[in-house]
Amino acid sequence: MTRPDPLLTVLRRNPDLAGPAAGTFDFDLDRAEHGEEVRLASGAPLRAVAGDDTGGTYFVCGDGAVLYASSEGEAGLIGAGMDEALEILFGLPGWRDHVDLDPAADDEALEAVFDATEDEIRNSYGPELDAERSRLLDGLGLRRLPRRELLHRLQDSLARTEPEFLLLNADEGCAHASLDRLRRPPLWQAVLAPGRDDLARMRTDRDGWEAIAGDPVRRATVLRAAQYDRQPGDLPLLRTLLRQEARRGPTGELRLAAVLVALHGKPEDHALLRSLRKADPDVHFLLGGLPEAAEGLTRWAADFDESHYGRDPHDEHDLAWTALARRQGRTELARAALIRILDDAGPRDEALLGSLVHELGALGDLGQAIRARRLHVSLQDDAGRRGAALVDLASLQRRHGEVEAALQSLDRAVAVLDGPPPPPPAGQPELGLELPQPSCRTATWRGLGLGVKVTEEYFLVARDAVPLGLHEVARASLRSGTVVLDGLAHVPEPLRRAAEAAAQARLAP
Repeated sequence: MTRPDPLLTVLRRNPDLAGPAAGTFDFDLDRAEHGEEVRLASGAPLRAVAGDDTGGTYFVCGDGAVLYASSEGEAGLIGAGMDEALEILFGLPGWRDHVDLDPAADDEALEAVFDATEDEIRNSYGPELDAERSRLLDGLGLRRLPRRELLHRLQDSLARTEPEFLLLNADEGCAHASLDRLRRPPLWQAVLAPGRDDLARMRTDRDGWEAIAGDPVRRATVLRAAQYDRQPGDLPLLRTLLRQEARRGPTGELRLAAVLVALHGKPEDHALLRSLRKADPDVHFLLGGLPEAAEGLTRWAADFDESHYGRDPHDEHDLAWTALARRQGRTELARAALIRILDDAGPRDEALLGSLVHELGALGDLGQAIRARRLHVSLQDDAGRRGAALVDLASLQRRHGEVEAALQSLDRAVAVLDGPPPPPPAGQPELGLELPQPSCRTATWRGLGLGVKVTEEYFLVARDAVPLGLHEVARASLRSGTVVLDGLAHVPEPLRRAAEAAAQARLAP
């Protein structure tokens, strides 16, 4: 829950202050209702406290920060607290028209813009703007700050909107657009920053190598930093990173470390890479094409570098940085970027959507993973791929507590995978006797792992529906799962136990 703000309490108790705040400065406590349900992507508390005459709404977040959402689906943070937000609103009326101003512009140009906005307000509906501003600032104990400084504060707040204060439509899950068009640093800069710091430490202090190289996440990040900042003297520290990463087995970071080391072309490193390949068949595959002779090592590394890595972080897809941010524990940074990517995805992004499902699921945001999988399902023309995607959608829905939707997705999956029933034999009339259809048509997918997965999901839905009081859903899911189970060529013992557990859960009082 958000705590009551003392400034808002003063405004509510003093109509002589609340009146000009609502009229001249368009901060109306009686308009504290937004036109649609919204929430923060982080799940943090959010409370509407005021609105304006355009349908926009001011929200107070759990930490006291003030977020503004327009009626056109834009949102942005405007202050770290209510005091800062009101100083901007009263000191910079018409602030929404100033969010994209260049704060480096000369004083004369900025003041002319500010003056023009205030003159328009005076002429239109706020003739007492100056007197009312003084009354509000004095009555609430707020500061009078230069308008240039207020612009800086406003734009600094807007730049901090993401990731912590990303606003979503509660029903659809999509994000509001930015309230401004200010330039922001790319994602990779934030994710790579700790790796750059660690790389600088390793270059100057060998005593810190063990701590950095021994931490899988720091090691991965510093390897990325070394990829984009290569120095001839880095070979010893790269070897240390390589040897540490080799203990984890065949990882993407192991191949990157191998390439960075191999680019130096040293015979002893060729021998090291060959020994790593020999010790682990998966590493042998990961480092495919490694030359037999050390003379070809540099060429091999350069080819891998050109096809997989390179030296410009701008060339890397943001999914690489969201995955690293997730590993770093920077959940909101990864979440905000993934939601933005999902919002921009379209009909040509089938592969991207599959990756988004995985990344959002790994992040623990099942609601957004469901949204990505739904869109992914809609793009599948092949019955097998659509059915498999529906099964995964059902699994996500069940884990998210949407057991009824999960059952519907499973039923759709079976219908898609089975396909339409065969037509009646040629030359035989349809008698319209409505004879019962076989309970389970034979289909190839039932003999594969997908058949086991469908059956297991049915039983898991039945199990999870019972504690929610959805007994009809449990019965229907158990019944459907049993039908599919009977059609399987081979029933693994764990699946049979799952069926028994689901049945026991349904029968329990």
